[in-house]
Amino acid sequence: MQRKSRLTLVMMAILLAFGTMGIQPAKPVLAANPIRISQAYGGGGNSGATYTNDFIELYNSSNTPVNLAGWSVQYTSATGTTWQVTPLTGSIPANSYYLIQEAAGTGGTTPLPTPDATGAIMMGASNFKVALANSTTAFTTACPTGAVDFVGAGTANCYEGAAAAPAPGNTTAAIRRESGCKDTDYNLADFQALPPTPRNTASPAYVCPVGD
Repeated sequence: MQRKSRLTLVMMAILLAFGTMGIQPAKPVLAANPIRISQAYGGGGNSGATYTNDFIELYNSSNTPVNLAGWSVQYTSATGTTWQVTPLTGSIPANSYYLIQEAAGTGGTTPLPTPDATGAIMMGASNFKVALANSTTAFTTACPTGAVDFVGAGTANCYEGAAAAPAPGNTTAAIRRESGCKDTDYNLADFQALPPTPRNTASPAYVCPVGD
């Protein structure tokens, strides 16, 4: 009887440990949606930047086009609760990208490829939160629920999974691994900071390998 009680206590301790590990500012997202944020770049027009504008890029991992009318991308600072909204229009083709141009800085030498949507958000270069929403209603909390996809970068106080994406900068973007395919709902594992490579609906399509 004593051995059984000890085993019960051990199992309770293990469950409690896992439960404690799960307490983190991870943001719930809508499950199994093929549209995801594939790049977020806030260094446009800054010192040392090549591109003149900030941008957000989406990727459609499905084999069918998706109508984005009524959707939006939303941005706030690393600890912000006031979200700026850029409405989206048109469709994102199957296995393809969609480029949202945001504000320009005073530097940079190269304009973005033709954007599929345009906003005026002045994004931070290193620490920020970006959400993809299937409405144009602005979020109102630091860690909103119900987003289609979400990226917290650098010192962001909300993110998917156990940690935020690596901080990008003036010459690097937060880029989803595997050409936009890797989506484990864990920002640190899914993103890396690399030179920006903006792609729009006219860019070559990319089909995710089986299993991604």
